[in-house]
Amino acid sequence: MKVLVIGSGGREHALVWAMSKSPKVKTIYCYPGNAGIAHLAECPKLPSSKVGSIADWAQAEQIDLTVVGPEAYLAQGIVDEFEGRGLRIFGPSKRAAQLESSKVFAKELMRKYGIPTADYRVFSDLEKALDYVTSATLPIVIKADGLAAGKGVIVAATREVAQGALLDLMADKVFGQAGEQVVIEEFLQGEEASLLAFTDGKTIIPMVSAQDHKQIYEGGQGPNTGGMGAYSPTPVLNEALIQEVYNQILVPTVAGLRKEGILYKGVIYAGLMVHQGKAKVVEFNCRFGDPEAQVVLTRLLTDLVDVMDAVIDECLEEIELRWDQRAAVCVILASGGYPGEYRKGYPISGLADVEGMQDVYVFHSGTRFEDEDMVTDGGRVLGVTALDLDVSEAIKRTYAAVEQIQFKDAYYRKDIASRALESLD
Repeated sequence: MKVLVIGSGGREHALVWAMSKSPKVKTIYCYPGNAGIAHLAECPKLPSSKVGSIADWAQAEQIDLTVVGPEAYLAQGIVDEFEGRGLRIFGPSKRAAQLESSKVFAKELMRKYGIPTADYRVFSDLEKALDYVTSATLPIVIKADGLAAGKGVIVAATREVAQGALLDLMADKVFGQAGEQVVIEEFLQGEEASLLAFTDGKTIIPMVSAQDHKQIYEGGQGPNTGGMGAYSPTPVLNEALIQEVYNQILVPTVAGLRKEGILYKGVIYAGLMVHQGKAKVVEFNCRFGDPEAQVVLTRLLTDLVDVMDAVIDECLEEIELRWDQRAAVCVILASGGYPGEYRKGYPISGLADVEGMQDVYVFHSGTRFEDEDMVTDGGRVLGVTALDLDVSEAIKRTYAAVEQIQFKDAYYRKDIASRALESLD
């Protein structure tokens, strides 16, 4: 079969890699792709990045299965467009993707169906929002309603920071229309974790647990990024708590959407805060996480194409997921200055040395070819993922590989998965 993966980051590279292992797959395309993905997939040039143009190309090429990586395309309704043309595509519809594309929609759904989450208020008027934070209990969390590439969340420890965040979002519109409405919610204590699941709108099958590292600096300090690393499994989500999340969060969310007339098909990602053995939803995503995809998909033993076909055909109950019992750790190498301003075009060395290392995978997030040289082309450049018997050994293997790779102003966190080690002490 011919497969198309849409996107250009580390998540999409991991998806391409996982699907390349399927005996069913003959040819993989990735649009727009990147220099690393180009080793496994053809990266076509299309006249436009718009949904209709991609659908035109997929139709002309007789693509058998399309997989959507980025949330923006889901929010634009790419699944509806493809399905309307009779094309098979993996991912939720535009209405279902509101679970991620609108924080207000997600919070109101959770309130209606009793799904545990932080208390919140919604504001579309700047003055009312500013007035609210003058007396709100600190710290407080301010979220842009719409999509903001993982950066539209501000944890404010002071009223000045809260007021500045509201002005940025609602007055200066640093994230455009995403900040026309904001959610202001209570700060949840605890440790964050991620649980992704496949669902066909009826059956839900959780994947292995993971933990992302959003902040740019060690110790969870500094501004949010798209993710600086991840590991799987995370001790904070034990089997009993995973079952509780399944029963109290995943099942009522999918069932609640169905009651609202929305059949949710694809990946549902629950970003959780765990405190004293209980989990609350921080946010939902409607696709594989990045970098969580790198650590989850490298552990998946079941044919990913079989799973996606079962989701599309609404027969997921026939699938049993099998997992590598080893741990996986991913460290992101970023451009200096990210998530603020950074420069592109720096040559990358050491990749050939890492390719020879056992159970180590390098997923490209922001790379391109300049003549014949691999150069940096984004804020997050590479995700280095390694598998080993436990998290401790996987950390060692991953950082040994990271140290082989060089480019000017390269930056990475040195404490990825350290919380897992603390829990073992």
